[in-house]
Amino acid sequence: MTRSLEAPEAEHPAVGPWVETIHWIMTQASMGVVDPYSQLPPELAGPGRTPSAPAQDEEDRPGTPGAELPAEGAIGSAILADDGLPDEGIVPSGPAEGGVSDGQPEMLAGSGEDDPAGKVTPARPRLKVPRWEEAAREQTLAAVRKFGDPLRALLERDANEGDTRLLITDLLCEGLGYDKYADLTTEYMVRQDFADYGVRIDRQLVAFIEVKRVSQKLNERHLRQVQMYAVNEGIEWMVLTNGQIWQVYHLTGGLPVVVDLALEVDLLGPEPAESKASRLFYLHHESLKRRQIEEVWRHSAATAPELLLDVILSDSVLDLIRREVKKRTGTATSPDVLRKVIRSDVAQPKLLDRISR
Repeated sequence: MTRSLEAPEAEHPAVGPWVETIHWIMTQASMGVVDPYSQLPPELAGPGRTPSAPAQDEEDRPGTPGAELPAEGAIGSAILADDGLPDEGIVPSGPAEGGVSDGQPEMLAGSGEDDPAGKVTPARPRLKVPRWEEAAREQTLAAVRKFGDPLRALLERDANEGDTRLLITDLLCEGLGYDKYADLTTEYMVRQDFADYGVRIDRQLVAFIEVKRVSQKLNERHLRQVQMYAVNEGIEWMVLTNGQIWQVYHLTGGLPVVVDLALEVDLLGPEPAESKASRLFYLHHESLKRRQIEEVWRHSAATAPELLLDVILSDSVLDLIRREVKKRTGTATSPDVLRKVIRSDVAQPKLLDRISR
């Protein structure tokens, strides 16, 4: 087939401004370019200037490469809905001055800058945090800062469990939003034993808290103690703490029951107060009420070392490793040999002990 650059004279007003663009595309096509439009020069991406139409500044013309583009992520950015769970959509905002309609992304105040042409560069959109969550996070952060010194004082004098409980009660009420009388039950009776705290949300028992003295290291025996309470009462959340260390566990019923560590916070650790508060927040009354901690638990369970090692030692993964070893070294091996090496030389003994139970 013979390619030709000849075309009828473009005299129609709608075609005239595009003559140079059309000619360039046909030239590229005649040379065998499959998709010439994708390589179109910027100056040909818009209609050319014609005597019958007033010139329009190339940078001001909508839809041209010179036009201002929306800020990255301005459309389709994730927001936090009123229930505190992630949702997809556009950050809602109230009516804005200048005729901007609802549904435009909420911009960071004072972040737009004027350019020489008088246009304003759009600011990056901000995720909208519900008011309850903002208030709860601020309350948690204030508590982490406030109770640091009293907690150190308890640790220095090796305070007993009773004194540790006094601080924990204050932290739960002042810092995590619990009502001392409506939400907390001390010495909650379970069969013939007593849990240190039963935690209620809207009158429903949702968690047990077991407290140890501030200087005592938390261990498996303490976990089994609070686990027994949870199993007997059908409760899925357990908190183990000595005031300094806070461990939150999830219990999944069955035979056997499955216990996962959802999060851990060291209130006297070296990390910033903001980092500690961001994790302790999930124990806040308002966050626990909305079950946000479930997402934390699911992510923690999905990345648990025991699970990951079990995945690595599975037949399908070991077969992939065998192929990769053969590809890199030229030496053939077997899944059984790889499994033995991983268990004996790669995995930590404590981890192997946990997955073999």
